Amino acid sequence: MMSRGGAKAASSLLKAARPRLFSTATTSTIRSMYNETSHLLRPAVADLASPSGMSGWIWTTRAPAMGGVRFASTVTLGEKTTTTEANQKKAENESSTGGDAGGNKGGKGIASYWGVEPSKITKEDGTEWKWNCFRPWETYKADLTIDLSKHHVPTTFLDRLAYWTVKSLRWPTDLFFQRRYGCRAMMLETVAAVPGMVGGMLLHCKSLRRFEQSGGWIKALLEEAENERMHLMTFMEVAKPKWYERALVITVQGVFFNAYFLGYLISPKFAHRMVGYLEEEAIHSYTEFLKELDKGNIENVPAPAIAIDYWRLPADATLRDVVMVVRADEAHHRDVNHFASDIHYQGRELKEAPAPIGYH
Repeated sequence: MMSRGGAKAASSLLKAARPRLFSTATTSTIRSMYNETSHLLRPAVADLASPSGMSGWIWTTRAPAMGGVRFASTVTLGEKTTTTEANQKKAENESSTGGDAGGNKGGKGIASYWGVEPSKITKEDGTEWKWNCFRPWETYKADLTIDLSKHHVPTTFLDRLAYWTVKSLRWPTDLFFQRRYGCRAMMLETVAAVPGMVGGMLLHCKSLRRFEQSGGWIKALLEEAENERMHLMTFMEVAKPKWYERALVITVQGVFFNAYFLGYLISPKFAHRMVGYLEEEAIHSYTEFLKELDKGNIENVPAPAIAIDYWRLPADATLRDVVMVVRADEAHHRDVNHFASDIHYQGRELKEAPAPIGYH
């Protein structure tokens, strides 16, 4: 039978360990717990070794650790925890091998015993891929031959409503940004990335409710939203927004998201038509951006590294090259949304027409 001193020591040990048993404590934490209670354990162990006590006492500890070592080893009091220390050092070495890829801060990688390990990806030339926000198979060369002058002439009431809604939004934008096209592009992309996400989300929910396919339109619209977001990530490297411009983005995005959400629920053909006209305005804005670059009013700085990899631009590409490919993307988004609106005008659903997935 365990003596009174042994029971008291065990109770003190469990009391000290209780707040940590369900945490992600490492073996160093276990050793600190042992040091804190060692003065209580010594007399208890001596008492346990007496003829009236137990012949030995085994302390089993489970502690999640990094690098795939989930449980610490079972140790006997007084023995050296060589296996545990070795596992800890191994985990520390593995966690310190991570790089600063794609914007990760700090020199240490993220290790997990769940088995989700980052894969090492290389470019075609064998160099390491450094972006986490997109992968090499998601990059492409923009089609610069697309017709930029196409325009859908408003014919119905909803067409005219969509057209003049976009035109009315252009006036305060011109007044606020004037000829600061870098900041203007940044603001434009924070708005342009919303419709694809809203449309894709609503089609996704509709597909779940009706137990039916979407014809690929969910993927096509989410692909558009992601492409617009990459435009924003690019221009963030060129134009550093001020605090009041960030505040404006939050306000505009909040208002536009909810307004477009309601508009898409009420009339998808109106929503897609409005985005088509919005993309036409984007083409006009980027054309003006190019004119300012050609005049020398805006410095034609080297293209950001993220743009070079995303659009497969040459290493010596400049800001002008970036504006060219972004304008081509906007022209493709114009075509997709006018096409989607035409499908609804014909009394059909989007799923009845194959989605233009990968249309760049």
